[in-house]
Amino acid sequence: MLERLNKVNDVPVYSVFDEKFLSYGRVLEGYDFSEIIGYMQKNTEIPDNGNIYVPGVDEMKNTEIRKTVENTLYGSMPVQIGYCNGRNTTYNGFEYHKAPEINVAVTDFMLCLGHSWDIKDNSYRIEQAEVFYVPQGTAIEMFGTTLHLSPLRTCDSGFKDIVILPEGTNTPLEEKCESTDPESKLLLMKNKWVIAHPDREPLIKQGAYAGVIGENKELYY
Repeated sequence: MLERLNKVNDVPVYSVFDEKFLSYGRVLEGYDFSEIIGYMQKNTEIPDNGNIYVPGVDEMKNTEIRKTVENTLYGSMPVQIGYCNGRNTTYNGFEYHKAPEINVAVTDFMLCLGHSWDIKDNSYRIEQAEVFYVPQGTAIEMFGTTLHLSPLRTCDSGFKDIVILPEGTNTPLEEKCESTDPESKLLLMKNKWVIAHPDREPLIKQGAYAGVIGENKELYY
């Protein structure tokens, strides 16, 4: 799969097992995500168009792996377990959280990643991003400084991705305070700072700051 992705795209596609990934996150080992992978396979669908994101699902939260993840990867802080399923093929923009994010690949997918320290004056140049292939069954931890957004599909049928984050992340803000800090313009939802490509109308309509510079690239498979 990785060889094929590199043949059909004009940007390199790396594996998350490559050392290139180490500044963005790490591959998790020793965690049994089989129960929530099974739930995803049986109980969630891939939409015909676009993506669907659900921050938290009670059936996945009420599992032993949730307790394990909370007590290890999040230092006994509460988490939510949700998912993103879809058919995305374009970069569209980037978000970051001030905490790590766990992704479990129920299917293969790609991720377009960057570093938050490369945002200058609330702008980010898209050519600084790098693309990574995440094989089915792989679990990764992305650092809080890692820019990311929706996965990108590697086949016609789309992708399924389990998303674990601190509880409340990606839910509506109760109040957005006025601030002179330029970063505050990027705050879109709880623990969710977003910088969108100007062509990505759905994000712009949600209030995302249009600061991505360059072509909104499409990835092929």
